[in-house]
Amino acid sequence: MSYNARMKPICIIPARGGSKGVPNKNIRKIGGKPLIAYTIESAIQSKIFSHIIVSTEDKKIAEISKKFGAEVPFLRPKKLSNDIVHVDDVLVHTVKKLQEKGYNFEIFVWRDCTVPLIRNSDIKKSINILKKEKCQTVTAVYRQHLNPYHNIVEITSHGFLQISKKMKSRVRSRQEAPPVFQENGLHTYDVKKFLKSGKTIKSKSIPLMIPPIMGLMIDTEFEFQIAKWILENKLLKSKKFLKNFHIKN
Repeated sequence: MSYNARMKPICIIPARGGSKGVPNKNIRKIGGKPLIAYTIESAIQSKIFSHIIVSTEDKKIAEISKKFGAEVPFLRPKKLSNDIVHVDDVLVHTVKKLQEKGYNFEIFVWRDCTVPLIRNSDIKKSINILKKEKCQTVTAVYRQHLNPYHNIVEITSHGFLQISKKMKSRVRSRQEAPPVFQENGLHTYDVKKFLKSGKTIKSKSIPLMIPPIMGLMIDTEFEFQIAKWILENKLLKSKKFLKNFHIKN
């Protein structure tokens, strides 16, 4: 069964108010549009999903999301909207509420609106992998050059530095260190398997490799400005720009 079979997946976009790293980042404007609009419009244009759902407690985010074509069939409870709540709890709540309201779906894709450059071609790949491998989750990742075996350090109780993950022998270079990978804003789930555990089980998740630039996550003002530069200058449509990253458009 392919991704566009009879029962289409649902796209879930969690977006709470009150971001601390970049204030109001979910609705902060880039190129005249709120950040969340890029993810909503991309999901609509993909024609992959039967519904694009935004989970939020914020009435302003809900209003903006509806304006750009998403559905907000309910507001998220305040207790699931603070900065210490795990996203798994948000996803479980959203999936169960949708089922109660009669939404019918076997697969859902969690798209993080702070990762606006995700390609629809990678979403399709993730859905096909999920169906083929019959796993709980497929997560988009890219190889990270920052490495806890080599150049990520911690500060000890005595105020000195130590490498975060030690090995028996000293790692002399980044190339010699065990590869590590950065998760980003594309996660595709089997609904039954996810609800059975109520959480994302890493050991039952399969990675989907994507280009690092497509996984750019906005957690800081610096990252917001990078995304702003890329989106406002339409660089993802530039063959020259993509060629620099060895990406085919």
